Amino acid sequence: MLDVCLPGTGGTVPRLDRFLSCCYMRYNGIGLLIDCGEGTQLAVKKAGFSLGKIGTILLTHFHADHCSGLPGLLLSMGNEGHTEPLLICGPKGVDEVVKNLTSIATELPFRIQTKVLGDFDSVERHGFSITSFELKHSCACLGYDVRISRPGKFDAAKAKANGVPMNLWSKLQRGDSIDGYTPDMVLGEARRGIHVTFATDTRPCDMISTMATDADLLICEGMFERDKIARAKESGHMTMVEAAKLARESDCREMWLTHYSPALPEPELHFHEALEIFDRAVLSVDGHTKTIRFDD
Repeated sequence: MLDVCLPGTGGTVPRLDRFLSCCYMRYNGIGLLIDCGEGTQLAVKKAGFSLGKIGTILLTHFHADHCSGLPGLLLSMGNEGHTEPLLICGPKGVDEVVKNLTSIATELPFRIQTKVLGDFDSVERHGFSITSFELKHSCACLGYDVRISRPGKFDAAKAKANGVPMNLWSKLQRGDSIDGYTPDMVLGEARRGIHVTFATDTRPCDMISTMATDADLLICEGMFERDKIARAKESGHMTMVEAAKLARESDCREMWLTHYSPALPEPELHFHEALEIFDRAVLSVDGHTKTIRFDD
């Protein structure tokens, strides 16, 4: 199962009642964080998740509301006992941005690795299969498609037919290869895993709905209400209506709206605009959390 949380749902600047947009996923006890604006470490803690268990950070782009909280987050991680190497991924320039930001977070008790990602680059990390894809913002910006794979069921008849010794069955079932025997020799066809797509900040683009096709969850920005479409186009953002249309095209199982404009103190007043188009939309608030389980 995969825990998914939006510790913050705001855009541009934090409000007293709303942290900046970020996403925390947890699988097998290890955390994956997408974006890190001001106060992210507080938002994650308030949502009930551990900073010390974060193994990977994905940055969508380098506007301040998505990365300026990194020094404080890293220091807090160290204070919580994090010692394992941390991977930080993002668009071209991530190496320099992380270097500059961490210049005020010296003597961390863990090593930081950075990785530049582009269109359709992939990362395998702690059970997360991550694919980046380009978005349409005012600067280089990436969306992230996150999947958790699920192997097939153990098939004793197949194991016997392949001559696999019984003492190796359990290890092969766990995914290990031993003495020339491989997991596919004892497992059936792979089953449907878990699939989450994250996209902000951006104008609508076909790749969002393509990547989110049949996803368990699409997390998409809904920064503006319908009548602010001109402002959305000018700033490289989306309206709730545009996000709902992408969700409908993808036929995802659920869509969460996030990244609300600070000039939109009550997004619930306009949420009906999205629901009229996609009835599986959710108006997220800070701390909104769901556990996504494998299909039976």
